[in-house]
Amino acid sequence: MAIHRLDAFTRQAGVAPTRATPSVAELNDRAREVLKQVVEAYVATGEPVGSRTLTRRLVEGLSPATIRNIMADLQDLGLLYSPHTSAGRLPTDAGLRLFVNGLLEVGNLADDERLTIEARCAAVGRSMTEALEQATSLLSGLSGCAGMVLAPKTEQPLKHIEFVPLGPGRALVVTVTQGGHVENRMIETPLGMPPSALVEAGNYLNARLAGRTFDDARAAIHEDLRLKRAELDERTTRVIESGIASWAGEPGGALIVRGQARLLQDITAIEDLDRIRLLFEALERGESFMRLLDLANTAPGVQIFIGTDNPLFAHSGCSMVVAPFRDSREKIVGAIGVIGPTRLNYARIIPLVDFTARTVGRLVG
Repeated sequence: MAIHRLDAFTRQAGVAPTRATPSVAELNDRAREVLKQVVEAYVATGEPVGSRTLTRRLVEGLSPATIRNIMADLQDLGLLYSPHTSAGRLPTDAGLRLFVNGLLEVGNLADDERLTIEARCAAVGRSMTEALEQATSLLSGLSGCAGMVLAPKTEQPLKHIEFVPLGPGRALVVTVTQGGHVENRMIETPLGMPPSALVEAGNYLNARLAGRTFDDARAAIHEDLRLKRAELDERTTRVIESGIASWAGEPGGALIVRGQARLLQDITAIEDLDRIRLLFEALERGESFMRLLDLANTAPGVQIFIGTDNPLFAHSGCSMVVAPFRDSREKIVGAIGVIGPTRLNYARIIPLVDFTARTVGRLVG
């Protein structure tokens, strides 16, 4: 199996290391090897790593006392920490980041995995949204993490739009393009709004959007709303504006998330449940992920956000690995990735995300 350094696939994203955080070049060979072995053991077990464990893992024969001294130095540098006085060491977010940036060796995917991804992502006989959902579910299953994709924003002219009430304060916006692509979005609606207002909003937009894209019609509709506010019910006007904003106002398209339950597999304490609950709420809103995925859209390769690299993960103990995908004109149109615990198997997941993004890009065309 071929082995690559991380820069063959990616560059690091997120916050830059602080001045106090050393670079790989500033560590001697022994310190680099001890940090590497601590991270790899932590990724494999999730448990603190002690000096006796490292004596069995290190190729160079070092005594437990020497290893303890090296780990103490790495702890002083902010790369390791000890969860308990008598416990072994765990990598900090800074330690994981340094490992990923300079010590990680990334392998290739197996041929059967490549064939599985290509076959499952094939869009023959189904819509692009269905193909992306399939890719996201597959990525979640292969990585053991939650999978997500920022789907391409449709630029096809619209054929029909409809608002479906889902309960107090919520509605589903269903759009159908002239090419037959169907997409659904959730929006908030004014409380107490009658169903007739949703029908009126749908009729208004169908009369002005049919045969045009959201971007083409948006400015004209806003101007029309400004002139006709007196005629339209205020709540109807708000629904129309929400429906337009849900598509035309976003930097990208729909956010699809699959496999959230996999984030619960490593839960060991009540406080962990609280952190993951907050993360689930962010997943449901999708706002923070939209911003992260949009950031990935501006970069050439796989992006890695570890713990405190982003406020979304700072209190959830999670990381995200994400890559943009491009159409046939090499234009970035979306992004796909996974989110999981900071002890992700980065060596496996980075090429997995990279290859899936390239495969999805070929489907987008």
